[in-house]
Amino acid sequence: MRVYVPLTLSGLAEAHRAGGLGAGPLVAYAVTPALREWYRSDDMEELEYAALNRAALASLRLLAADAGAARRRVVVAADVPDAAAEPGPDRGTDPAALGEVLVAGPLPLAKAAAVHVDSADAEADVSAAAEALAAADGGDDDARFVVDGADDHELLWYATQELPNLV
Repeated sequence: MRVYVPLTLSGLAEAHRAGGLGAGPLVAYAVTPALREWYRSDDMEELEYAALNRAALASLRLLAADAGAARRRVVVAADVPDAAAEPGPDRGTDPAALGEVLVAGPLPLAKAAAVHVDSADAEADVSAAAEALAAADGGDDDARFVVDGADDHELLWYATQELPNLV
């Protein structure tokens, strides 16, 4: 199963130093039955892209909680055995929980398939989105528009060999 683990650049740097993504369980996103129902597609590539976007939103939440983190969303894509990923805790209809899974750790970076990171030109929009996230969660439509602005930036794909240059 392909999972998408949300991080920050500082979290990615720590994972690079440690050689892996913690002891687990790790919160990640994947193509789950709930995500399939929400997205309503049978195209696996589209579903994985939706899971990647769910992880990007979770990365934005990490940025909102850490004012000192560089304002770039980070998602690590990795392949794990199906049995290593269990559905996340039931959070009802919370849209942030769509596709959420818990991955039994540790997850060595050597298992990563790729890393997805915002480009530097996305930083202003990602920063504004992180600041507006709490208001958007509270129902503020203007804040929701600002948060959605971060989605206008596609995450760039990096091979795992490029990690030293990213961190």
